[in-house]
Amino acid sequence: MNNPFDNRVPSLNGPSADLEPVTPSDTTDLPAIALGLYIEGAGAVTFVSARGQTRVVNVSSFSILPTGAQRVMSTGTTATGIHAFTV
Repeated sequence: MNNPFDNRVPSLNGPSADLEPVTPSDTTDLPAIALGLYIEGAGAVTFVSARGQTRVVNVSSFSILPTGAQRVMSTGTTATGIHAFTV
């Protein structure tokens, strides 16, 4: 099968190479900084941005949060089914 991602330079303009499930943690960063987050269940998402700032965003179900994230915090996060867009 031909893989169109084989000879492609990773880009922040999309698409991502994978969508990985996120387990929120107050102490552990994501394996790689996410290009964005996909959230299945409505609620608050507390995260540390790619610039190191802690942010809280309330989202509806099936939302895409188009910002870099290095950690999704368990404290303050009530949204469920969080996935990271990765390169």
